[in-house]
Formats: sequence, structure tokens, C-alpha cells
Amino acid sequence: MISKEEAKKRIEELRKLIRHHDYLYYVLNKPEISDAEYDKLMLELKKLEEVYPDLVTPDSPTQRVGGFPAEEFKTVTHTKPMLSLDSAFTESDVRRFDERVKRELGVESVEYVAEPKLDGLSVELVYENGVFVRGSTRGDGVNGEDVTENLKTIKAVPLRLREGKGIPGLLAVRGEVIMHIDDFEELNKQLIEKGEEPLANPRNAAAGSLRRLNPRETAERPLDIFFYEILTIEGMEVDNHWNALEHLREWGLKVNHLVRKCSDVDETIRYHNEMAEKRDSLSYEIDGVVIKVNRLEYQERLGIKARSPRWAIAYKFPPRAEETEIVDIVVQVGRTGALTPVALLKPVDVTGVTVSRATLHNQDFIDQMDIRIGDKVRVARAGDVIPEVVEVLKNK
Repeated sequence: MISKEEAKKRIEELRKLIRHHDYLYYVLNKPEISDAEYDKLMLELKKLEEVYPDLVTPDSPTQRVGGFPAEEFKTVTHTKPMLSLDSAFTESDVRRFDERVKRELGVESVEYVAEPKLDGLSVELVYENGVFVRGSTRGDGVNGEDVTENLKTIKAVPLRLREGKGIPGLLAVRGEVIMHIDDFEELNKQLIEKGEEPLANPRNAAAGSLRRLNPRETAERPLDIFFYEILTIEGMEVDNHWNALEHLREWGLKVNHLVRKCSDVDETIRYHNEMAEKRDSLSYEIDGVVIKVNRLEYQERLGIKARSPRWAIAYKFPPRAEETEIVDIVVQVGRTGALTPVALLKPVDVTGVTVSRATLHNQDFIDQMDIRIGDKVRVARAGDVIPEVVEVLKNK
């Protein structure tokens, strides 16, 4: 039988190897060994830890799936508020944002970082001396739900950071938990085969999977994560957002490869147009791009509003639209007595939601669009939420 000292040494070797291969597979997507070879390493580690249970540590790769089902999630306070973003819907909105930023900073040009706006669940992960100690959902931006055990089950979440060029004593990072479209479709197929209700869209699937009270159920769901912001850091200086993303990569935290440093606002607009074209070819859902002032000193000077930063904006894509037919038009009475015309539609799926009603706003809108019962129309979810008629197909 192997001695405890020998076991300790081999356990460390195995953990280091497994972390390395997790990084190659789940972060870089460049595996070097087969699944069978990986399983062999994991099995050897499990057996050694069973023989010497006192050598098990919370950051061991064997501890990803563990913990008992919770009765409810505890509430935790974030290290720093997780802000929401103001939205831009047109190029002129973005140019106004850029003009305000330059005016308030008193500069002629500003460098930005642009990145895909992922459609998932926002989370905070906290590392102390390189070890993952706590994870939580965004919640109300100040407090969130403690989902530490569930986040551990996501293979792209390192339980211990890679050494890189030094590790901060405290690091809190923001990320987005997502489910890839193919994985979502496969999951729905399995749910239907079991006679269960299918999920509406990848975003709902990711959020619902992460918030299972039993971490073992979360472990069965194909979740992924991208990291995109340092919320809090101690023991290290970072002077701009681009360098922050580089540090995240060095520490083994998965950063989207489509992020781009932009020299000016024109480049951010070109990036948005490029991502809009690429949108349907990606393996995950995005609903726009996020544009951030690169220099952290500028971010500090610009500050924040009540719940959103003044140094970043979400430049949204136009909502997806689907064809259907108006079967009737009725008037809806609001709580304040306001009257709103509503189109009753042949049910149609719009971004994972069955839509059978859509707002027509007011009589002027109906007259302007020349909307009538029996018309074929395109329906979109405004801001990907409220259904509305966006086009009348007069040739159909």
C-alpha cells in the first residue's frame, strides 16, 4: 500500500494534471488527451482520496459534484454592486453616448472594449488566494443567491486559479452562465422523451439549471460560462479593462474570444454590425454587444447612476421577427383606464415563446401601418420581451 507521503505527492501531481486538462478542454477547447485517459487520472485521484480522506481539499477536482440538496438558497451580498446596463438601439444612440463620455472626460477620443452581450444568467465568483470560495446570482444587483455548490459543477469554472503572473489575495469576477443552443435542443429532446415540459429558450434553461436546489441535478445539465469583468481585486493593480480580460485568461477563467479593443466609436459600430451578421452562426445566444470605456481611471471619473454605469452601454440587436396572421383586433383596458388596441394572432413561436397577442400601440399606429384583420404580419418581441407587430406583409 502506498504511504501517506507518497500519496500526498501523487495526489498533488494528479490534481495539477487534471486542472491542466480541464483548462485545455473547457477553456481553450484544445484537448491533448482522450476522455478515457482523463477518466483514468480522475479514478486514480478518487481512489487515493478514499484511502486518505484527510488529504481531500475543497478545490480538488473530485469535489465538483457534492453537497446535499438545499432547502433554499442563502442570500449573500456581492463584493461590489452588479450593475445593469443602459440600452442603445440605434447608431445615433451610441454616438450620443460617445459624445457625452468625451465631453465629461474633456478628451477628444476614447478607447473602448466591445464584447458580445451574452443571453444567460449573470453571476459573481469569489476567489481567495486563488481558491474558489463563493458564487452567487446577480439577484437585485446588491444581494444574490448563494449557488456556490452549483457553480462548482460547471467544468469551465476553475476551483483553483492558474498561477499566471501572480494571483491576487482576493478576486471577485463577473461571468455569464449559458447553455449552448445544441445542448439546449438535446436537453429538450430528453425532457420530452421523459414526458416532462420542454424549456422555453437557452437563457431560461441556463437560469433554471443553475438554480436547482440539488447540485447533482445541476451537474447533469450542460452549462458553460464566460467571464467578462473584475468586480474586486486586492494585491494587484489593473489599469484598463482589456488588461483585466488578459489577466482573467492567464488565471484560467474563460473569456470570449470575440472581444475586441476598439480605438474609437466608429470601430464599436462596425463591431456591432459584424456581430449582428455572425449572430446566427454562433453556438450560443447573444442579443447585442456591450461597449465599455477601456481605461479604469476614466470609468471612475464617469461614475455610475442609480443602477447602471455611465461608462458602458448595451447596443442591442433588432428583435427577431416571425410571420403570422391577425385573426382579430380587440381593445384592452389598462389599470389606469388607458385603451390599447391588441392584435389576436395565430400562435407563433418567437425566440422560444409562443405569441398569440401583440400590442398595436394606438389608433395612429394602426392607421399608419394600415393594419387589418386577416393581414399577414411580422411579430417581434420588443426588447425581446413585449410582442408587437413590426411589419405588415401586404403582398401575402
